[in-house]
Amino acid sequence: YWYAWATLCRAGKINPSEPVNLSVPTGNFGDILAGYFAKCMGLPVGKLLCASNANNVLTEFLTTGRYDRRRPFYKTSSPSMDILVSSNLERLLYLASGGDAKMVAEKMQELDGQGWYQIGDTLLKKIQKVFLCGCCDDTMTSETIKTVWERDKYLLDPHTAVAWAVAKQHRAELDGQTVVLSTASPYKFAPAVLAALGQKVPDDAFAAMAKLQALTGVPVPTPLAELQTLPVLHHDCIEVSEMADYVRRKMEG
Repeated sequence: YWYAWATLCRAGKINPSEPVNLSVPTGNFGDILAGYFAKCMGLPVGKLLCASNANNVLTEFLTTGRYDRRRPFYKTSSPSMDILVSSNLERLLYLASGGDAKMVAEKMQELDGQGWYQIGDTLLKKIQKVFLCGCCDDTMTSETIKTVWERDKYLLDPHTAVAWAVAKQHRAELDGQTVVLSTASPYKFAPAVLAALGQKVPDDAFAAMAKLQALTGVPVPTPLAELQTLPVLHHDCIEVSEMADYVRRKMEG
């Protein structure tokens, strides 16, 4: 967050006192919470945009103050955001409430016991002064990847595309510069990116990476490219019901 702000300052895009908006693809609320920490440390932040995929529990919370995990769970093209219980959110509640540990503990107990909780209007309005929110399904994610590539020749991964789409949703109400946080290489999700670009997707993930590079000319990051030549270290495949016994045997052996 500080690097993005400093880069804009050095480029003459903003002056050092000018707030910057930040759109963050968010599942477990950790990355965007770091942005809130940066703001608390003095970074000139305008709005933090909490961008969710179809698992939009955070969008509802930041809109209504109600956190309800009792909803369908979707497997999406942005899997790192496929989360219904955002464990870092309680840290925001603690900080925004001025350290009300009793209240936070009660809300977490309600979430665990009944599946939902509601915060008060005063706390919600305080949070909404900093946070905007929005969500983006897989169709919109794919459209965003395709549009940005065709227009700007910038290759988005599905998570970054969600943040891009949500930033666009709020463009009219944002003042100043807005930074979209890019959180992964598109080559980690080459099949989804290829599909978004209207291409036939190979069955093999490495073949998908090669095809995406040939299509776009964007280099594959070296650590990802090298994976294909590395030896397989783990061969065991177990059922979920066997996991505890498997871990125990490994620890004892």
